[in-house]
Amino acid sequence: MATGHPETLDDALTAPARALAGGDDQADVALAARGDMDAFERLYRRHVARVNALARWLLGEDEAEDAVQEVFIRVWQKLDTFAGQSAFGTWLHRVAVNLILRKRQNRGNRRDRFQELPPGEMPGVARQRQPELRIAIERAVGLLPAGAREVFVLHDMEGYKHEEISGMLGVDAGTSRSQLHRARMLLRKHLTD
Repeated sequence: MATGHPETLDDALTAPARALAGGDDQADVALAARGDMDAFERLYRRHVARVNALARWLLGEDEAEDAVQEVFIRVWQKLDTFAGQSAFGTWLHRVAVNLILRKRQNRGNRRDRFQELPPGEMPGVARQRQPELRIAIERAVGLLPAGAREVFVLHDMEGYKHEEISGMLGVDAGTSRSQLHRARMLLRKHLTD
């Protein structure tokens, strides 16, 4: 199974809508739960772009492909536990978020996730003007400190509430709010410099 990489922030943000419009998950879930690999392949193709975008934002390009494969292996193993109380895409997304966040924690990022930087300073590459705002936004999000990026992606891009994020990241909701504020301020500064 090859992963599709969204080329832009727009692709990453529209992937969920494309996944939902892609076919009949309910029928394919029932077939796949009984071992039908073709049905599982259809589910994979419908949802891989969204999972890949999430992995790229939270882990980076180097680790995204492995994480996506791990997510779909886990989904295949746990498919019989899917109760249908929510949409399959919602369940799969929750599995993906949990696995990706656990992967980040296991690689040792947790200890420096909320490290303070001097006001307005972003780690990484020197700032450059980009001809297109979309490219500039993608680069700016990639430069955010890990904790701020996680909260920004989960809240502003994926639509989770601070209370949900606090449970996922193991921080209180106030920390989630402050990290979101920090991310937005850093993005604003980076995009106006």
